[in-house]
Amino acid sequence: MAGLLSALRTPRGIVTVFLLLVLAVLPLLTQAFDQRYLLSVSTRIVIWSIAAVSLNVILGYGGLVSFGHAAFLGIGGYAVGILSAEGFESGWLQWPVAILVAVVWATLIGALSLRTRGVYFIMITLAFAQLVYYLSSGLAAYGGDDGLNISRSRFPGLIDLRDKAAFYWLCFVLLCGTLWFCSRLVHSRFGYVLRGAKSNELRMTALGFPVFRYRLVAFALAGAFGALAGILLANDGAYISPAMMSWVKSGDLIVIVVLGGIGALFGPLYGAVAFFVVEEFLPPLLDLLHRGWGEYWQIVFGPLLVMIALYARGGIDSLLGRRRD
Repeated sequence: MAGLLSALRTPRGIVTVFLLLVLAVLPLLTQAFDQRYLLSVSTRIVIWSIAAVSLNVILGYGGLVSFGHAAFLGIGGYAVGILSAEGFESGWLQWPVAILVAVVWATLIGALSLRTRGVYFIMITLAFAQLVYYLSSGLAAYGGDDGLNISRSRFPGLIDLRDKAAFYWLCFVLLCGTLWFCSRLVHSRFGYVLRGAKSNELRMTALGFPVFRYRLVAFALAGAFGALAGILLANDGAYISPAMMSWVKSGDLIVIVVLGGIGALFGPLYGAVAFFVVEEFLPPLLDLLHRGWGEYWQIVFGPLLVMIALYARGGIDSLLGRRRD
């Protein structure tokens, strides 16, 4: 308890608690100030934070740079969409099936890609993600390249996902649960082995730890939480499309993790907030300076990322003080 109280007195603790409190009451704030659009943006922030946390498990703690992580979002979304199109609209069926499919796919891909290192691992994960992307593009029965409008998952008597505020709070609770699980994971024996393998794989192997198995389990867990984010994305827009799993989305996830702080528990949340705030508010700001400049907001965002990479190598998390692990 004393350690928790001391952590809350740090700049990182204060910012994190404030951010979580704002996110917790945000539907009430948007209703009070009649800013419903901000609720939509915040829902995207929360969902992409879950996706970024899932990537951070393997990238931040495992040192595995996956450039195809958005495939798990697509698998989760398409599993829900296909079942919905076939008349199975119960979330009690859709969600477990979607997560199970993602875990099986992650296990298969991990079993192959984890035998490689460095750029080869990056390219293999990208190749398999592109495979899933083109398969979804070829599903003419489910919209093909144009995507497909779907019905939201149904949980009769529990929650109506068509209610934007209720859906947001569900996403927020799932984000808190994901962060709690990740915290428990990385501070467990499993997490210490995973981080140890990131620092020195040969030493961990010499100590008798089956590093490959640990990484494979971490990859499968990352796939499961990635699928959860995909499920929420599909329900948020009541729409699925191959764009959910393009390499651009995988790149966005890496940017969010790097921006927030690789290997920091709340880094993905910081990164998602910063990324979407810049994406939403920088274009209008540039248009105020000169009409049409807003279309080129990435030209400003790019140098900002470079500056963070050069002067804040721990991302936004490092700007909040020295991390105690």
